[in-house]
Amino acid sequence: MLEFDFFFRQLKMGQFIDETCFFFRDDKNKEEHCIGYLPQFKKPYWVGLCDIENGCEFETAEELVDAKIFGGRSLRERWNEVVIFQIEGLCLESWLDNRNCS
Repeated sequence: MLEFDFFFRQLKMGQFIDETCFFFRDDKNKEEHCIGYLPQFKKPYWVGLCDIENGCEFETAEELVDAKIFGGRSLRERWNEVVIFQIEGLCLESWLDNRNCS
């Protein structure tokens, strides 16, 4: 499992985190959720259309991880339930290897 603090630092820096896809361990359907960072926009942090109707955007990483948009709870609150299966098109293990963080 990826530590929240490490993930949050990467998200905050907006580096190597272009798109992150995950599901919640307690979700029997393993519904896919996507978040990411696009620096060219005023609100560069986003949550995909599959999570919120029409998606949503945030100015800061803090706003994204603290928004109570995942079943009435925030990503920070639910982090222990998060199963990341892809970051930047790579599986988590490959992504970590590319960051020299494994």
